[in-house]
Amino acid sequence: MLFKPTFWLKNVLAIDEAFLRKHNVRALVLDMDNTLSMHGNPAAEEGVSEWLDKMRSLGIKMRVVSNNTKKRVAPLAAKLGLPFTANGAKPLTFGVNRAVKEMKVSKSRTLVVGDQIITDVMAGNLAGIRTVLVEPFHLEKTWTFRLKRRLESLVFHRDYNDLEMK
Repeated sequence: MLFKPTFWLKNVLAIDEAFLRKHNVRALVLDMDNTLSMHGNPAAEEGVSEWLDKMRSLGIKMRVVSNNTKKRVAPLAAKLGLPFTANGAKPLTFGVNRAVKEMKVSKSRTLVVGDQIITDVMAGNLAGIRTVLVEPFHLEKTWTFRLKRRLESLVFHRDYNDLEMK
């Protein structure tokens, strides 16, 4: 299903060694805003830098694919030591496919990780890559984000009672 994630986790920090091994994952295509940091924040959320270090120690390849501009993405990606693709055009697959090609890992061993169904999950599904929908570290309060979340609920019901969060 186009709008349904393969996995649904509390946040990016829930992706651990056991999860990666169980699902035979060697690479992550990561969204930035509300996945690694708060939208517009020049710093990563607490625990993200350490999590990235752990992923690197496990040999996991990673690349940020964001719909945001290079001006927004480049400074934080540099702080985190991650290569990136800005203006990723999700839900189109150009940015996601480029990331997989750059990482030189098969799609079957890659996950697309992000907080939005209509961009991140849809892009991964269209590209034929398994997807992880994560909850944002903080819910945005602006009307545009509230509208976006409301539209998402029309295609995928986030039932927090059924979520097995790590």
